[in-house]
Amino acid sequence: MNVTAEHRPRTGAGAPEAVLNTLPHPVICVGEDGRIVDVNVAAEAFFEVSANVLRRHDIREFVPFGSPLVSLLEQARERNAPVNEYRVDLGTPRNGGERIVDIHVAPLAERAGILVVAMQERTVADKMDRQLTHRGAARSVTALAAMLAHEIKNPLSGIRGAAQLLEQSATDEDRLLTRLICDEADRIVKLVDRMEVFSDERPIEREAVNIHSVLEHVKRIAVSGFARDIKIHEDYDPSLPPVLANRDQLIQVFLNLVKNAAEAIGDAEDGEIHLATAFRPGVRLSVPGSTTRVSLPLQFTVRDNGPGVPEDLVPHLFDPFVTTKPTGSGLGLALVAKIVGDHGGIIECDSQPRRTAFRVLMPMYVSGDGRAARS
Repeated sequence: MNVTAEHRPRTGAGAPEAVLNTLPHPVICVGEDGRIVDVNVAAEAFFEVSANVLRRHDIREFVPFGSPLVSLLEQARERNAPVNEYRVDLGTPRNGGERIVDIHVAPLAERAGILVVAMQERTVADKMDRQLTHRGAARSVTALAAMLAHEIKNPLSGIRGAAQLLEQSATDEDRLLTRLICDEADRIVKLVDRMEVFSDERPIEREAVNIHSVLEHVKRIAVSGFARDIKIHEDYDPSLPPVLANRDQLIQVFLNLVKNAAEAIGDAEDGEIHLATAFRPGVRLSVPGSTTRVSLPLQFTVRDNGPGVPEDLVPHLFDPFVTTKPTGSGLGLALVAKIVGDHGGIIECDSQPRRTAFRVLMPMYVSGDGRAARS
């Protein structure tokens, strides 16, 4: 049976295109001169460039200068055997910064001189693991908050009332102690009140929200108060669709993140905070309380040039009572993680000296007809 050209499946370096495009991981075929021969859809999404453009260029143009990927290609070609390397950073300004991948390079037996590069992005798997951890931490705080509200606030009101009665007949010296009891009781009640937010299990009222109006609102608050001496820069994607979220809760999330960034910068004269939005397809998660899975293509970033987060604290940064501040309660970022998780999103932190970035990935709003709305 003859197969006409229009019915013959187009192949990429000997592999059926349909098979390659079902893979969730980027796959690239590279010729002897380093030029890209073919790619799958996942590779287009990873490099944020179309296949037609990628095929016109050398692979070195899309990876960092001196990248280990280049030496891996040379090794695979010299040995004529597969080679692997793990946790390689292929991030560039073109694709949004750090992109950690595991790389497998192997010669293609069917076509001499062609190498197949398969990549698995580690950041996606790491985000999923961290998200599950954050949700578990939020559930722990929810149970603790409910217990505290019931077991602590009532006795505290009795202690405070008794101290006020004692104060009426106490000497001046003893009155200082009764006032101390009242002040400390009030302080504990405020802490419990903050934690009660975690036990609020009411459904979130969500709608189409323009993230740029949220960030501009947060910026106005910041520059008129706690960040008046810090430069705030915006790098927004104006074509970004609305996010499916509760506007007030989003303001709470980003106000907390921007305030944390300002406090990290402190009195530094060159302090800067960058607010960025971008479209990053490819991550899907289950919404809490639902069997459906949603895509999280909207990425919102708050980045500062402060001293950074200690490396040993980064994995636990969203856990309750973990803080880098001498007087902090460690509940702010735990609350941020809860809100983002309740929206079915992801939050992560990448921290280096003078470059700490909090990234929030959220679902976009889809109208009743199944189309993504535009801002």
